Amino acid sequence: MSLRAPLGTLLALYAWLAASPAAADAHPPLWRIDGHKNSVYLLASVHVLRATDEALPASVMQAYSKARTIYMEVDLEHIDAAEAQEFTIEHGMLPESQTLQGVLGADRYSRAHEAALKLGVDLDMLAQLEPWVVALTIAQAQFMKLGLDPAAGVEHQLLRHAAQDGKEIRGLETLSDQLGALDSLSMQRQGDFLVVSLDEAADLTTEADQLIGAWSRGDTDALAKTLLKEFDGFPDLYRSLVVDRNRKWADEIAPLLDDEQNYLIVVGALHLVGKDSVLELLRARGHPGRRE
Repeated sequence: MSLRAPLGTLLALYAWLAASPAAADAHPPLWRIDGHKNSVYLLASVHVLRATDEALPASVMQAYSKARTIYMEVDLEHIDAAEAQEFTIEHGMLPESQTLQGVLGADRYSRAHEAALKLGVDLDMLAQLEPWVVALTIAQAQFMKLGLDPAAGVEHQLLRHAAQDGKEIRGLETLSDQLGALDSLSMQRQGDFLVVSLDEAADLTTEADQLIGAWSRGDTDALAKTLLKEFDGFPDLYRSLVVDRNRKWADEIAPLLDDEQNYLIVVGALHLVGKDSVLELLRARGHPGRRE
């Protein structure tokens, strides 16, 4: 089981949804915040796309060209797959006295088991894993089934450009931070996360075109409606996986506006829409952004 892909991606598939490559003339959500001597660009990302040789949209490449340093949710340039494996072994296994069925309860496990089988995953084979690990496993299985590839996503395309151009890549958080955000959830909330992930995986095919279309058009209202609705009824989950992380990221981004070089910040679209977005948090600190 590989957990190499960054976490910030799963609930509502966290803007991992993508049905087709973005056209070069697409205009995804992109903002510029001006500091005293520099600018910070914030790009709403689609982490996974179908494999394609098509270039990123021109607006994205223009922001990239102006930035000396690129921040992503995690530093993909130095990500360590072994770290994810070690974290999962240490934190993602249930005690021998517990099982996934026992954690979820009979009724919820039965529904989850049925939904997972439709996706080609037998939950009985994952009985000793915590629900958050199972959710990751199911999402990755669905990505593979639909031909969605992190290597074709926005971050990995920018990563390849940065390697050629000698630009620095940094992470807003570590891989352990991302995995820890799920591991720290109570078993009840992890169960919620698994159930919602199963629902989203089942609907991925039909919702993918809608979401990638909104992203390509830069339609933030449509993105917010699609992405945020999945948290209806799960306020604790929303706070842990979105709001708390947005606040930490805003704390790290704000000081960059006192620098002299330009930065490009690339995060999942979910983190840049809605009233709790990174943009709104920065605006509240006196750093209004404008659409590019």
